[in-house]
Amino acid sequence: MVATRAGVSAATVSLVTSGKTAGRVSKENIAKVAAAVDELGYVVDGLGSSLAKGRSNIVILVAPDVSNPFYAKVIAGIRDAVGDEYQLLLSVTEAGQTPEPEDVKNLLALRPAGLLVEAPSARFLAELRSTGPMVLLDTAGIESAAPSVNFDVASGSRMLADHLGEQGHRNVAYLDSATGTETFRVRREAFCRHASGLGVDVVATATSTIDVGAAALAFAQDWPEWAAKGVTAVVCATDTHAYGVLQEARVVGIRVPAELAVTGFDDLPYSATSNPGLTTVHLPAMEMGRMAGKQLRRLMEGEEVAVAQLTLNGTLVVRGSTDASARG
Repeated sequence: MVATRAGVSAATVSLVTSGKTAGRVSKENIAKVAAAVDELGYVVDGLGSSLAKGRSNIVILVAPDVSNPFYAKVIAGIRDAVGDEYQLLLSVTEAGQTPEPEDVKNLLALRPAGLLVEAPSARFLAELRSTGPMVLLDTAGIESAAPSVNFDVASGSRMLADHLGEQGHRNVAYLDSATGTETFRVRREAFCRHASGLGVDVVATATSTIDVGAAALAFAQDWPEWAAKGVTAVVCATDTHAYGVLQEARVVGIRVPAELAVTGFDDLPYSATSNPGLTTVHLPAMEMGRMAGKQLRRLMEGEEVAVAQLTLNGTLVVRGSTDASARG
């Protein structure tokens, strides 16, 4: 229909819609085909094209909880790296749940050009068995032959423990994520192990999904017990958890940091402007996305990656939520 409307051959239409006109189709015929496509509302059959080529131009990102604001920067970095030639498709789960291999296997029927997997479990990778180009993100505690880009989250946890120890805290509580991904286990265990050597005891723990309201509720339920144990600081697995603690502390009249210090992890944008500002570990999320996207693009274009496992360091950002001078 497009060829008939434009007055050209079907082969010419195919060249124009696939972007292969250089030296083969005149500007006049390109304009005719473009006008016919607009008039008819023609959409290129991407699936048919992918069947012919053996793959599509889709890149799939599998993430455990994209509602976490942290992923916005990761996604921006990936988009910057893979470029306009590829379409990014997100495969996400509900808050507090991790992706299932079967869900992703169904998407592999689209013949994606590549796959990015954020914070996978060992079971997920073993059951997925993807043979196409794949790069892993934030795989702390996971061994895999696939290229990966990671944060040194254990080092970040140790920096938090050092900071609280220097501030004179001895009894702390830990508010963990309920998603169960390995990165949170590594954060928690590294903090507890290092804190113990400094004389800082984790005397209480709790979990919630990565949600301000859920974190506030968890803190509200456990605070009376924590207070009885002499807790003077709450260490949160993410900044989102910390926002919930700060919110509930204001509601019940707990002064932060005079009565309770609060720390987060990730350094989300709001952490610098919250009241008080949140002490946290900054993770370069956009750079992680960009590096992972570049690694995947090399694999999709048939190249080898120079370094299979890349690691980005976190940095401690000290703000008002742990200001020792405010304590009595």
